[in-house]
Amino acid sequence: MTSTKFTDVETPSAFVPAPSSPYQDDIARYWDQEARPVNLRLGDVDGLYHHHYGVGEVDHAALGKVGDGDYEQRLIAELHRLESAQTGVLLDHLGDIGREDTLVDAGCGRGGSMVMAHQRFGCSVEGVTLSAKQADFVQQRSLDLGIEDRVRARVCNMLATPFESGTAAASWNNESSMYVDLDDLFAEHSRVLRTGGRYVTITGCWNPRYGQPSKWVSQINAHFECNIHSRREYLRAMADNRLVPTAVVDLTADTLPYWELRATSSLVTGIEEAFINSYKDGSFQYLLIAADRV
Repeated sequence: MTSTKFTDVETPSAFVPAPSSPYQDDIARYWDQEARPVNLRLGDVDGLYHHHYGVGEVDHAALGKVGDGDYEQRLIAELHRLESAQTGVLLDHLGDIGREDTLVDAGCGRGGSMVMAHQRFGCSVEGVTLSAKQADFVQQRSLDLGIEDRVRARVCNMLATPFESGTAAASWNNESSMYVDLDDLFAEHSRVLRTGGRYVTITGCWNPRYGQPSKWVSQINAHFECNIHSRREYLRAMADNRLVPTAVVDLTADTLPYWELRATSSLVTGIEEAFINSYKDGSFQYLLIAADRV
């Protein structure tokens, strides 16, 4: 495999570029201020801090009985297991990754997926986020784990990254593509990926067969200050930017158990009903799309 070395940064927030739009400024502020227990308490289980949802069947044996003294802690651990399982599904679709390769996580959050990617492949992982607090969090976790030379995050716009063209073996968006224009996003991934490189996204999409975004989808947009795209928009924008889908996997049924379990926990945020109802009525889908750069 060809070695790629991206520009080092001592601390990701040492230089914080000015947002290119007022909306980006809003998003940076949103995630700088975000400190929901549903993200932090789950990450405290094993030090992997995610900003996405889970997939897979709930292990009811591991949960035990409702009312047991440690039931809530078991529930938190189970939700976290399902979120890490989701990252595992994403990593399964990245293809053949070597230790000398570099991966890019666009919209990296607090870096849980980046750490898991390094642990699986032994490669370097570069993350980008608009949030200086998230980037600093990733850098501190990397230092704590002794992998600061392999897992790094910086503050920048995922639509205009500092990486050289054709240097990434693979890249992904894990529930972060709803904050940007898809044509601009996929143009940047196409630029950074080497020919034959793999792009993967896991995302919620509104279903064109429903007609228009449902009231539940509109509630999700308002809650997260985002703009959920349709499945059709993803595929069209990929085709326009030299990304050829190799897999489209509907994970909707796989994520419902996570949401139904989360709705019973003390970590509810008020958006659980919108996710559950939109998945059940077919207006919202949870998809993985993998595509090769040609």
